[in-house]
Amino acid sequence: MYSIDRMHFRRKIWLKSATESADKTIRTMGTQAQADPAAKTSPCIARQPILTKDECVLGYELLFRQSSEEQRSTSDADSATSATIDTLSVIGFDVLCDGHLAFINCTRQMLLKECFALLPPGETVIEIQETVPADESVVAACERLKQGGYRIVLDNFAPGDQREPLVPYADFIKIDIKKIAPEEAAGLVARYASKQCQMLAQGVETRQDHVTAMKNRFTLFQGYFFRHPEKLRARQIPANQASCLRLLQATSKAEMDLTEIEDLIKHEPSFCYRLLRYLNSPLLAIPAPVESVRHALNLLGERELIRWIRMVTTMVMAQDKSSDLILASLVRARFCELIAPKLKHSESDLFLMGILSLMDAILEAPIGVIIENICLNPETKAQLLCGKTGGKTPLSPVYDLMVAREAGDWDAVNKLGKHLDLSLYFMNKTYSEAMHWAHQMTSAIRSPQEQGSSGH
Repeated sequence: MYSIDRMHFRRKIWLKSATESADKTIRTMGTQAQADPAAKTSPCIARQPILTKDECVLGYELLFRQSSEEQRSTSDADSATSATIDTLSVIGFDVLCDGHLAFINCTRQMLLKECFALLPPGETVIEIQETVPADESVVAACERLKQGGYRIVLDNFAPGDQREPLVPYADFIKIDIKKIAPEEAAGLVARYASKQCQMLAQGVETRQDHVTAMKNRFTLFQGYFFRHPEKLRARQIPANQASCLRLLQATSKAEMDLTEIEDLIKHEPSFCYRLLRYLNSPLLAIPAPVESVRHALNLLGERELIRWIRMVTTMVMAQDKSSDLILASLVRARFCELIAPKLKHSESDLFLMGILSLMDAILEAPIGVIIENICLNPETKAQLLCGKTGGKTPLSPVYDLMVAREAGDWDAVNKLGKHLDLSLYFMNKTYSEAMHWAHQMTSAIRSPQEQGSSGH
């Protein structure tokens, strides 16, 4: 009992000391970063999902670069890490990681300055980069982190890695399967995998990558392989998902028929429940009691009703899929909607383009089959098709920007932003707003069961 109390006491003392030191470091770096008050700065932050074998989200690696209005994003790793910590405290873990773990890159300098003490240990995973030597100071820092309750990843691990002395402290070892031969990767897994240390495959972008990584006994996977369904259904879409598409079709008509929409909602109990939950959420806080489905539809109004149907149909269709598909669809849709007023895009519905952009992965059906009976603007329909084939349309710059901003492809974001006459500050601000909004919407619409298991 004494030893447990002593451990808690040591952890408390370390956290207090480390927090004070970290806070001072971040303030100093923040002051240096804002030395030029004329530069309009905004955080460039993106995230890449890390999934389990059953495609539940374990966490997100946060990809961050600090940028100013007229400059390219800096590649300074220490500035990026300190800015990530600062952004996390402002935006919040819930918004950036949807209640999952945050994987954050770490240099030797940041490790020794103990800047991570500002972040909650239960939600933070510290990625020690391949350039960090396993000297006495680094080993001691890892010991302190483990005492503080933090988890550690050895990033880009390879045969003969200089960080071998840090393996006893690692909760995860990450291997880039694009840089190491499959037999070498399998050898590393066989040597280092244990109950205490999970092996994470990075660069898993296709289903074949996933199959190879599974065969080599990896248990965690980082990349966008899950957005490429294993098998695309040629014609048929399951009945329960077809009803969602019928609801989408009903809202895409030139003139909505409320009676038709009411009928479709009444035949799906989950829609009725989600509608009532949404009306009672803090986002709307409607004080009047809801007397019927028709009354609920009238309370929402046409614009909010269309938005709600698009969100809830996406969530229902994706309820057996990775939660990242839902979240990414909503962030894409809202981001496109927010930048739309500054763009020349005829009458295209950019919100709908964003929300449908991942529907082929959600429904495991070709995008052409999904949208053939939905009344879409011809430009929007053409772009959804070309988005999967690499073809180009007048909406391609907007679609490409949406994808690049999500992936953290900063060079493409800068280039496309200039083409569309959008400032980097504006794009980053609207993307942060889109992440906030998507988090609020999923919280308002999810059923209690879905909230209890938000990885799927």
